[in-house]
Amino acid sequence: MVESHLFKAEAYPSLTLRGTGRRVTGIPRTGTDLLAERRVVTRRFYYYRRCMDIATELMINEEIRDREVRLIDENGEQLGVMPTQQALQLAEERGYDLAKIQPSAVPPVCKLLDYDKYRYEQSKRERENRKNQRVVDIKEVQLSATIEENDVNTKAKMAFRFLENGDKVKVSIRFRGRQITHSEIGMKVMLDFAERCKDVSMVERRPLLDGRNMIMILAPKAVKASFAERKAKRENAASKETQE
Repeated sequence: MVESHLFKAEAYPSLTLRGTGRRVTGIPRTGTDLLAERRVVTRRFYYYRRCMDIATELMINEEIRDREVRLIDENGEQLGVMPTQQALQLAEERGYDLAKIQPSAVPPVCKLLDYDKYRYEQSKRERENRKNQRVVDIKEVQLSATIEENDVNTKAKMAFRFLENGDKVKVSIRFRGRQITHSEIGMKVMLDFAERCKDVSMVERRPLLDGRNMIMILAPKAVKASFAERKAKRENAASKETQE
């Protein structure tokens, strides 16, 4: 029994839990050890996220520790290289903040700007970007090699609804039993279904046989706006910005 116990102990390598200093030798990790290691990893993850958030912020005013900087004024004009204290004094006289916009340059490039206004415009731009983003889902429509006409119409209406909402449609056929030997029937059903949906879709992936399944992907057809529609859209966007 002793030899068996030693053999089992040697099967597990020695290890040290990060951040805890605890060393476990010859025995498997317990639930407590795993929980401690998980807490350390979680703390490091949130620390990394916090550092990433800080890195996206501009260094301003007294946070800039460089000896000299290349300065751009509030109108975008180059004022040349000058000591950082002189740039800070100039920013204070003009009522602006000194922001480091290119920290990797030598010397770093700074600009006079209203930092509160800059933060507001940046957050507004991020909100607009999130508003314009759309997550495209893939909906599935299942057909069969022996599907009836009424069922095809019902499935086509369902696919129409998905495509008009901007989602992709995965059309699949599952061959049962000896149907796999007549896959050309399923191909015919697929092509007929794509033809029914051609007004609102385009074939992104042609029907392919994968085992006993035949799969086709339909994507929404991009709507091309006319010149007048694009012009009206730009004018509406400009009027909204003017009102704000």
